[in-house]
Amino acid sequence: MHDPTMAVEGDKMVNGRYNLNALLSELHYDDWTLLHSFGRRPLARYKHAIAVAQDKLFVIGGSRNGRYFSDVHVFNLRSLTWSLLNPRIDAENIGLENSTSKEVFPTIAGHSLVEWENKLLVIAGHSKEKSDSVIVWSIDLKTLVFSILKTQGKIPVARAGQSVTIVGSKLIMFGGEDEKRQLLNDLHILDLITMTWDVVETKNVPPSPRFDHTATEYAGRYLFIFGGSTQSLCLSDLHVLDLQNMEWSQPDVQGVAVTPRGGHAGATVGDMWYIVGGGNTTRGATETIVLNMSKLAWSDATMVTTQHPLASEGLSLSTISVDEESLLIAFGGYNGRYSNQLFVLRPKPRLPTKPKLYQSPAAAAAAASVTAAYAFATSTGTKDNDPVDENLKKEQVTRHPEAESFATEMLAVEEKNLGSKLADVRRENAKVEGNLEDVRNRQSLLAMELKAVQSQLEAERSRCFKLEIQISDIQKRLDSMVSIERELDILRQERSNMEQDMARVQRQSSGGLLRWMTG
Repeated sequence: MHDPTMAVEGDKMVNGRYNLNALLSELHYDDWTLLHSFGRRPLARYKHAIAVAQDKLFVIGGSRNGRYFSDVHVFNLRSLTWSLLNPRIDAENIGLENSTSKEVFPTIAGHSLVEWENKLLVIAGHSKEKSDSVIVWSIDLKTLVFSILKTQGKIPVARAGQSVTIVGSKLIMFGGEDEKRQLLNDLHILDLITMTWDVVETKNVPPSPRFDHTATEYAGRYLFIFGGSTQSLCLSDLHVLDLQNMEWSQPDVQGVAVTPRGGHAGATVGDMWYIVGGGNTTRGATETIVLNMSKLAWSDATMVTTQHPLASEGLSLSTISVDEESLLIAFGGYNGRYSNQLFVLRPKPRLPTKPKLYQSPAAAAAAASVTAAYAFATSTGTKDNDPVDENLKKEQVTRHPEAESFATEMLAVEEKNLGSKLADVRRENAKVEGNLEDVRNRQSLLAMELKAVQSQLEAERSRCFKLEIQISDIQKRLDSMVSIERELDILRQERSNMEQDMARVQRQSSGGLLRWMTG
């Protein structure tokens, strides 16, 4: 994790600030890294929406403690600087000619945000301005004017927590929760050319009603729906809609088991669909999971702690491009605390695969029949001049260049992967060598300290030995002092006896003289 206050040489700084391109080489694969930024960050929030356009990350709306936001923030991906966008209102278009409202943008949460032809489209969501049907707002990135796009057709009922996915010139909206908190599982398509809504009738069993789920498209033909919430529980199911025949399926998925979650965020890098955050009834999801859409296999990319800002619901995730490499960027969320931090992840490069066709049961049975017939024909043999065999040979010849191209592409990607791994290994080796040098230096210092301590210990031992000799000598002196004390006591006693004798003699002498004087 980088400190923006430290001095950086070379191209790591742009106008005195960090350059995301220069930081790319220092990001570890499949590992979330806090991205330091400059400028005034947006207030912490969740159930907002983000989108990337023109090397900028746009953050619109959201909620905090029941309050809806109407602000539009921009994060410059080149200078890593936050700024506040003030789009102008097209008052005539939205019927506010005489309005005195000073709001920059309508308060909104639980909405969706996508880029379309140099415009940001804000779709649905709960707002202070009540509406019976879905509203599509537009922010023109050239003029910075926002307005309501006039749509027609079968306009969906107002909702929030829906998923919105762009496939070609079509905007596909699924599910959500209406103003009466009724869960939905309807499918609507907005033609962005004619701005016409249509309700889509699908085949087979659709996903159950839900909101706060995620969706993405694959190969321009399939719509994936994952997870989400109901009023009482969270989901972990995966559904696929074939957009050609409008058939739903719930395919078998391999790999790790995924935990149920709602309020999570998703973004794709190639064939890989990354799912971050979300929560269930007890905690936030700590695993960043990845679905290989070509193989239908789940795996864990990385994991954070339960208190990490990414183990949150209502966060947003998007893909950015740095030096022709895709990174994931996440913002906001709530897990007991609201967040306004940015995190980036550098996905591990993976080999490209051909798009997989997800067949309905009937189509799968037909394909199995064709395969069985072909196997039977092959087992019975064909002549060299058999037209079927000739066609097969031509097909093989036709596919050969494609196979070579695909193999070349795989080798190029593998070479890039190996180069990246080699660079990582070299960086790790450099770190290890630096750590070893530090250990050697510390070991040398410790050896010197140990030698000094040993010298001190020897000095203390010599001093203790001298003290023991002195103590022994003092003890002997004390013993001799005891005998001296005894002799002194005897002498004192003898002196006392002598003094008593002398006193008695004096008294006797004094008495005789007195008697003579008085006689």
